[in-house]
Amino acid sequence: MDLTRTEVTKAGGPAARTGRSGSAARLGLMALPVAFFGVFFAYPVAAIVARGLGSDGTWHAGRLLDVLGDPGIRHVLWFTTWQALASTALTLLVALPATYVFARLSFPGKQVLRAVVTVPFVLPTVVVGTAFLALVGRGGLLDELWGVRLDTTVWAILAAHVFFNYAVVVRTVGGLWAQLDPRQEEAARMLGASPWRAWRRVTLPALGPAVAAAALMVFLFTFTSFGVVQILGGPAFSTLEVEIYRQTSELFELSTAAVLTIVQFTAVGAVLAVHAWTVRRRESALRLVDASLTARRPRGAGQWTLLAGVLATVVVLILLPLAVLVQRSLDAPDFAYYRALTGDDGHVFLVPPIDAIGNSLQYALAATAIAVVIGGLAAAALTRRDAGRLVRGFDALLMLPLGVSAVTVGFGFLIALDEPPLDLRGTWILVPLAQALVGVPFVVRTMLPVLRAVDVRLREAAAVLGASPWRVWREVDLPMVRRALLVAAGFAFAVSLGEFGATVFIARPDNPTLPVAVARLLGRAGELNYGQAMALSTILMLVCAVALLVLERLRTDRTGEF
Repeated sequence: MDLTRTEVTKAGGPAARTGRSGSAARLGLMALPVAFFGVFFAYPVAAIVARGLGSDGTWHAGRLLDVLGDPGIRHVLWFTTWQALASTALTLLVALPATYVFARLSFPGKQVLRAVVTVPFVLPTVVVGTAFLALVGRGGLLDELWGVRLDTTVWAILAAHVFFNYAVVVRTVGGLWAQLDPRQEEAARMLGASPWRAWRRVTLPALGPAVAAAALMVFLFTFTSFGVVQILGGPAFSTLEVEIYRQTSELFELSTAAVLTIVQFTAVGAVLAVHAWTVRRRESALRLVDASLTARRPRGAGQWTLLAGVLATVVVLILLPLAVLVQRSLDAPDFAYYRALTGDDGHVFLVPPIDAIGNSLQYALAATAIAVVIGGLAAAALTRRDAGRLVRGFDALLMLPLGVSAVTVGFGFLIALDEPPLDLRGTWILVPLAQALVGVPFVVRTMLPVLRAVDVRLREAAAVLGASPWRVWREVDLPMVRRALLVAAGFAFAVSLGEFGATVFIARPDNPTLPVAVARLLGRAGELNYGQAMALSTILMLVCAVALLVLERLRTDRTGEF
């Protein structure tokens, strides 16, 4: 007599044992990531916040009101929120047409163009700011052609944010749009609906959760913007992240920085809660088809015009700033700016600036290894969709480093990790640990969709046959997710290579990273320093672009977008 799975479970049979062992295995998988985030994220952040808000262990409740009552701080809060909302709206406006083009149209060079529009997202924000500085700043292309300077204006910041987040909308929304069954919209048109009405009543509601998720991600990235505003904003504009850095490193006002950290943490927590809700809605059942079956060659003047408009936007918004960056690095004859990177400069660095390349690669490789191990274990623990609140809370914890002030994390490392048994201030591992905190969320988001696509019955069958959880992972999951694992490692490498907010505090003067070296060179007057910053930024851009092109070759339709 055959038994259903429920009956076997109630009888304490193999399925029940598998469920119990699965729960135990999940908790085991969560142990190392929880410990990692507890020691290297929660503890440093709590330490710096506690030191700033308390005196002799005493909480000063009035300090919160004092800080928030300061007109300058209120202006920072208003500008941070306003520019994030404006950046999000502009990004959606500019990127949604491109999302349709990539999802529904087929044309030569589509994969290359897809890689090109993703390059800005993996670039360090310092490089993004430097590229736009070369375009709109003093001596930039607009200044030379028309005498127009837009640096230290809000327009330069907004344009740079659209440049940086363009791919977030294209990939997040486009990944779902490409898999929506087009026959539903075609059926509405056959019933007499106009193309606009059919799209608004059929496609848009299905895309709604993905659009909301993309908008929240863009808002999160722009709300916590640091490198872009630091370079392009000048003294007139400051986000919360920039103000936290200023209060910490320039004014040494730890109490003010701590209050601002709590404000940012609260706002980011609310955004992540809404993001988690939209992601769960996005994972609800939809009529999906193979993405390769929905794209077709452009038909009619409207689609050809749209494709041409998207190509023009990519050229002006993405390729032009990058091209100007490269051109500025080559302004001096005989590659003088690049050759200057090999010389000693005791005023800015204790070593030749070229050494920053090797430092960055070594740190990024170490951070990638850490992020893949921690993120892989976390993704495996989150594989089941029916996980309880504890596991969902763990999922939210993994996203927090993307929104919590990296400046706070970096300074917290210096404050908290300076005593045995965690005296790491003089060791090289401190930088990769900080970079890995940012890489882990990308590993999880890349691997999780693929892990969830693995048929659970394969795991259960292996477990019933006596395989240990480790062997189940090695024999069942790993062969199916190997490519996703490589993609995750590539993303972790790219974001680790460009991490700046925390690294600027903990990178030693004799071992600077590329983003830190670029920022220090831009902070000094002189044409040679400016040219060297452009040269280092170009090198960093090329390394990130190569990593991204490798990712595009490895990526499959079942591999997560971000």
